[in-house]
Amino acid sequence: MREGRQRLDKWLWFARFARTRSLAARLSEDGFVRVNGIRAENPAKGIVIGDVVTVAAPHATLAVRVRGLGERRGPAPEARLLYEDLAGIPIAVDPLE
Repeated sequence: MREGRQRLDKWLWFARFARTRSLAARLSEDGFVRVNGIRAENPAKGIVIGDVVTVAAPHATLAVRVRGLGERRGPAPEARLLYEDLAGIPIAVDPLE
């Protein structure tokens, strides 16, 4: 993987969206992950800081912006530093639509 990029499955695992890396890979293979609005079925897809990752998990759908790539799977407080939750951020809507 090139500098400044990380595999999607690895990032999902580091950020604690999946308990194991193989489960993180299955999330994307089964079509439950989008990167910048496009379905990411390849767990090896490279992501960069600033990408928006949407995960449709059984318990919730989460949209986050990647803030860091991580170097290890650390504790939950460390994992939360890898992303910004976009749940409470209003989305601009064109009033003419």
